[in-house]
Amino acid sequence: MISSNEKTIFGKVAYLICEEILRGTYQAEDRIPGVRELAVTYEINYNTVIHAMEVLQREEIVYQKRGIGYFVCANAKRKLQKGQREEFLHETLPEVFRRARLLGIDMDQITEVWDEEAEK
Repeated sequence: MISSNEKTIFGKVAYLICEEILRGTYQAEDRIPGVRELAVTYEINYNTVIHAMEVLQREEIVYQKRGIGYFVCANAKRKLQKGQREEFLHETLPEVFRRARLLGIDMDQITEVWDEEAEK
């Protein structure tokens, strides 16, 4: 699964596209901007975008229609939510809690910030 900790440029591009799918910018069966357009947008090499799209295709997040472009798979959002939820719960959140303990932040303070953010 595409991770927020990705170090490669193509991995970061793939992650950004996944974020757009999760936000609803790209819905199921929507066409994603072309690789040339994405290369200009992200100011990176065209081949890097192609590599990112290949990764997303292998993960069954997008599919390609020859000569037309890349499209969001029907179950992409659900699949991304499941994978990123697991990553968050088992990797990110334990690190947040470890860091909070080191800094003397208790659950009441975390809950207070959670509630403030929920209101935004």
